[in-house]
This record gives sequence, C-alpha cells and structure tokens, in this order.
Amino acid sequence: MSAVAIIFGGSGYIGTHLLRELIKQNKFGRYIVADIKKLKGFDKEIDAKLVEFRHIDVRDNVDVEFLGINKDQSWIFNFAAVHREPGHEFQEYFDTNIPGAENINRFARETGIKNIFFTSSIAPYGKSLDQRIESSPLYPETAYGISKGFAEKIHKEWLAEDDSRRLIIVRPSVIFGPKDPGNVFRMIKALKKGTFVLPNGGKVIKAYGYVYGLIESMIFTIQKNEKFIVYNYAENPVVPLNEMVTIAKEELKIKKPTIKLSVGILTIIAFFVQILFKLIGKKSDIHPVRVRKAGFPTNIKPQYLIDNGFKFKYDFKNAIKHWKSMSPEDFK
Repeated sequence: MSAVAIIFGGSGYIGTHLLRELIKQNKFGRYIVADIKKLKGFDKEIDAKLVEFRHIDVRDNVDVEFLGINKDQSWIFNFAAVHREPGHEFQEYFDTNIPGAENINRFARETGIKNIFFTSSIAPYGKSLDQRIESSPLYPETAYGISKGFAEKIHKEWLAEDDSRRLIIVRPSVIFGPKDPGNVFRMIKALKKGTFVLPNGGKVIKAYGYVYGLIESMIFTIQKNEKFIVYNYAENPVVPLNEMVTIAKEELKIKKPTIKLSVGILTIIAFFVQILFKLIGKKSDIHPVRVRKAGFPTNIKPQYLIDNGFKFKYDFKNAIKHWKSMSPEDFK
C-alpha cells in the first residue's frame, strides 16, 4: 500500500504549487486532485498514472472509494474554499467552507486516513493594530473569516476523536507569486501605470507570504511529529506597505510617482468608480471594501515557525527577485 496525497481544491493556485513540489521531492507514491475546476499543467504526470484528477464538489458528500492506501502515511489536504473577498454573496462563504470541512472529515473517517492539513486564513483574527501570533484570540468580522474559523473548529473535532490522528492548520497572510493576479500583482501593475495610491502614507503593516515559502512551510510542518499544529504564514520580518512599494519600484526600475491619499478619500473615490463602471457594464478592481482593507493592518507574526527554526528565504526583495527569475513575462 502506498502513501497517497489527496488534495481537495488542488487545482487552485496553492494546490498546484504544493502538488508540483511534492512530486519533485517524491513525498508520496500517488496524488489525487479533487476539485470542481479541471487540473491544468500536469498532463505528463496524469498519463504516467502518478496524478489522478477527480471532479468532486466538497459541498456534497464525498462518496468516492479509495483503495490501497497507507492510512497512517497518507495525507488529506483541504484547500477547497470560497475565498475571494469581495466577490461572493455573504452566504456563499458558509455554503462551501463549512460543509466542505464537514464532508472532508467524513471522508477521512470513512477511509481511515490519519492526517489532515487545512489551509485556513488570517481573516479569523479580524482587524487589530496589535501584532497577532497563533495564540492570539480570534475576532472574525467578515463572512469569510467567520466561516474559516468555524472550519478550523470542525477539523479540530475530528482530531479529538482519535489520539492517532494529526491535524495541521496554516493561517496564511496574503499569498503572492508567479502567475497570481492578486493584491501584490495588482499593486505592481498600478505602480507601473503610476496609478497606485498609498493609503494613509503606507505606514500600515500588510503581512504577505511568497507562495514558495508557504509551500516550504507546509512540508516543514508535515515532517514534524506533533499531533496538532496551528501556525501563521507570513514572511519574517514583514515591512510596512510604503517600504514594499519602494522595494518593488527599485527592483522593477519603476520611475513613476506614487500618490498618497487618506483611506476616507479613497473609499469615496472607489464608491463612485464602482457606480460609473456599473453604468457602463464593466468591472473594476477599485472597490470600497478592498480600499478599506488596504488601510487596515494585518500585522501577523509566524511565531511557531520562528520558534521551530524554519528558514525564511523570501523577504519582499528576494521574493520579487525569485518571481522575476521564475516568470519574467509577468513583468512585461
């Protein structure tokens, strides 16, 4: 019987990066990606029967038979989630993230697999000017943050049922990297156009995590022997947003000036931009919710990783350098 990695939501950004690294390091004998979105970029591995894709919706009962699995050495990875915020109706976060955790727990019980790795979020911490570590209280304020907090609790209930089980929960900060169209890439595009606006002068701490560092942290924690691990992932140290902007402009040789405005003014501008774009039938990245989020600190410290000797390779400058080497076309 072989050790198998079953990756729910494995066709997504983090899932495909993890899959690629697990294959590279030959961590498992077989890989099963379960998702509603087709897996791309692994045709050779699928043809070789190393990787198998299964169309599975975690909102439904995961009624799939898996044979020949080493239950002690196999891992279930739960990446399946509704996460874009804004971008979904309030109830959609609860309709996917909570039943998904329950159905994956049920699947783990039925198969007897002993190990679950759950990707949560820093959203359950809520807004705070104070630095948050893993032992900090959770005060989720958004539908996404609340649903992720509930999902953590659901997986912990599964862990408590059997002393031989293991559970790892990672709470990643904003993750970025090659081919990711998220916040950091939007910032870089805006800097190149000269349209990026620093909210409140950019002194706010916005924790970020480079995707390659996140994957290294996942493999690092899996190799530990602890029954339960919950850890934050953010690069260490993080720098304020204005320093991130300075680094990006220096590394990418961007000469255009950067505008500085208060969050209040930016929110009003974003509100009217949204109305304008709706009138002309288009969508805009400039959204009042996104603007308000930009003005709040996400001062997250990866205390568990620091205490356990994890090597952080990707401060923002090194992350940009690595990103350019892996995907130079992103910056054209």
